Amino acid sequence: MKVLYVLGILLLAACTSSVDEAIGATAIEPTAVEPVEPTAVPPTPIIEEDLIDNSEETDSRIGAYAIEIKLLTEDDRPERLKLLTSTWNTDWTRHTMPYIDILSGGPPRDGIQSIDKPAFVNVDEASEWLADNEPIIYVEIDGEARAYPLQILIWHEIVNDAFGSGDEAVPLLVTFCPLCNSAIVFDRRVGDEVYEFGTSGLLRYSDLIMYDRTTESLWQQFTGTAIVGQEAGLQLDTISSSLIGFGDFKEARPQGMVLSKDTGFPRTYGRNPYVGYDEIGQNPFLFQGEPDGRLPAVARVITLHMDDVETDIAYPLADLEQLGVIHDNPAGVEVVLFHQVGVSSALNAEIIADGVDVGGTAVYTPILNGEKLTFISSNGIITDEQTGSVWNIFGEAVEGELKGESLEAINHADHFWFSWATFRPDTIIWEAD
Repeated sequence: MKVLYVLGILLLAACTSSVDEAIGATAIEPTAVEPVEPTAVPPTPIIEEDLIDNSEETDSRIGAYAIEIKLLTEDDRPERLKLLTSTWNTDWTRHTMPYIDILSGGPPRDGIQSIDKPAFVNVDEASEWLADNEPIIYVEIDGEARAYPLQILIWHEIVNDAFGSGDEAVPLLVTFCPLCNSAIVFDRRVGDEVYEFGTSGLLRYSDLIMYDRTTESLWQQFTGTAIVGQEAGLQLDTISSSLIGFGDFKEARPQGMVLSKDTGFPRTYGRNPYVGYDEIGQNPFLFQGEPDGRLPAVARVITLHMDDVETDIAYPLADLEQLGVIHDNPAGVEVVLFHQVGVSSALNAEIIADGVDVGGTAVYTPILNGEKLTFISSNGIITDEQTGSVWNIFGEAVEGELKGESLEAINHADHFWFSWATFRPDTIIWEAD
């Protein structure tokens, strides 16, 4: 299987020959420079004690915000990385991590083309080419619901989008890193500007490194943090999203809109270029060092990064699949996790709709109108013990006494274990009592 997903990477690189004038995106041909190969050097650990505060120069910004982090000021890129980035206008004297951690993923910068002028179709049109069990990134802002199918994101990795218009617009950065199975949505405002992002062609710990087209700073997709360049030390705001099935989306949000596969790029949407990548026992592609052995590297986890209580926690999907519902109170914060069957893996079979069922997930506060509800799952149906009302994956009561009520969503993400443990090494793994 490893050969298959390596061939998938090469296929992505081969697709960079297309040009689409309709949306203003021009493909960049691969350069002759050899990729930066992995070495035997293990990843540099992210150690909180090393962090220092650089907020004075960035605390006036909105959208993105400053974080406490050590800023390195020497351009000590390895020669191969210098050759690969020789024409870039990035400020390489500002970085938050050693350059030896950065590798080439194969395709050049913008070789995997972002979608910068996304078009949308209604759920009926999308149903003609999108199966009910296909995974989508679900985002809803002020009652406007959108679905971003992974069958499209797996080929583009970035969508630059916006909800609303004018001063009320919320510019979104919708991202998916197939190598880490990380679907994350950010607010792409930095100060008074709205940045547009693209793929850099570089990886760190197997994770996509993005770049903004304004300052050409490099940003880590997994954390939304600028790691190189003028904006080093800034953190993008995360927007709440869930990875669920298209069938659940169209049933609960019939007026919702779906990212169109008419992107202007010739791609075989619906096919997976990373066949078998998520099979337990696989080694992550271009990952330096040894993954955290507490779980298999590509085990799926539902994760919470709780800044307010300085807690990171991972819930193994295998446990949530078995239970259907998990109640927990990490650091005293009440949370409930829902699981809904009927969502295929995007990284398993050649045709995404044929992938193994991994289900969809969501996380909520179980507190409703001041009362804590206790949820159970039986035969795939979620109910609360207090009233017997039936709840869907959107945290909405659809039958019973509480019909019409909804739970408050808690920001979470679904990842492969190796990537979460690398960026959040102090994470706690939930265990059943």
